[in-house]
Amino acid sequence: MQVIPPRFPKGRPRRLRRTPWIRNLVKESPVSVNDLIMPVFLTDRTGGSEEISSLPGLMRYGIDGAVELANECSGLGIPAIALFPYVDAELKTRDCSEAVNPENLVNRATRAIKQAVPDIGIMLDVALDPYNPTGHDGLVENGEVLNDETLEILVRQALVQADSGADILGPSDMMDGRIGAIRAGLDSAGHHGTAILAYTAKYASVFYGPFRDAVGSSGALTGDKRTYQMDPCNADEALRMAARDLEEGADMIMVKPGMPYLDICSLVKSTFRAPTFAYQVSGEYGMIMAGHQRGYFDLDAAVIESLSSFKRAGCDGVLTYFATRAARHLKKAGVT
Repeated sequence: MQVIPPRFPKGRPRRLRRTPWIRNLVKESPVSVNDLIMPVFLTDRTGGSEEISSLPGLMRYGIDGAVELANECSGLGIPAIALFPYVDAELKTRDCSEAVNPENLVNRATRAIKQAVPDIGIMLDVALDPYNPTGHDGLVENGEVLNDETLEILVRQALVQADSGADILGPSDMMDGRIGAIRAGLDSAGHHGTAILAYTAKYASVFYGPFRDAVGSSGALTGDKRTYQMDPCNADEALRMAARDLEEGADMIMVKPGMPYLDICSLVKSTFRAPTFAYQVSGEYGMIMAGHQRGYFDLDAAVIESLSSFKRAGCDGVLTYFATRAARHLKKAGVT
């Protein structure tokens, strides 16, 4: 039933905007620290942490630095972090064998963080692009990204990540059938409690550029990823992908990028009522930072406004490089 508000002067919407407390009382989509997942970039290079030129203000962390950052996130109330490795060129092979190495960087970091900060959740990507000399998310043969052959190595990658202590696995590869294959593999190995956050509607977007630089895959990428990532023009397809991933065993679903695809976030959430996340990707981070650096707006205000848009669209949480900044701002404002 449509509710028609009373007309002026009986109706005065400004009554509910007069003071901070009443605005908070009627706030529809508040941002909480519980909504945040902090992406963390890792490096195994000598010297520990290093700046990421394409992402001002962000760092690649050695394992010790990642442990310290995880502890900081936990202290701020951030429930989970997502780890992404920078992989040196000599470890990238056509069979992507480093992806299934139990002693690779991301698995060692997971174990170290879990030992030092056991209460924080850890999410790991299931995809081959950091380990692939072509920069693609799947195995490549004669210029073609192979689907079924990739599934086998993705399952092996998921298993070593679960063995290392990952709480959430994020298949970001967009191969057909990977959610069902990974779920079956995890359950067969006894990892019944390991959750899957599927990159369900991952679009072939220009907004990933700084991220690819951060994990060392941008210069290696040959061709593009449009044979497996979604066309930015498609919305109905996102619903088909969400239905497929949920049926195959995904516990949560994600839309990526975030702000350019808020309509997709809203559509997916309203259709399936499943836990729905968005990834505020590196290009979005870069645009907000550039606006702030040019003096166009206050950074904290822009961050919170951008995160509010995800909540308004129906998202249950957001992967954002602003997670620690937003958490500190919310804490200072007394928002839990």
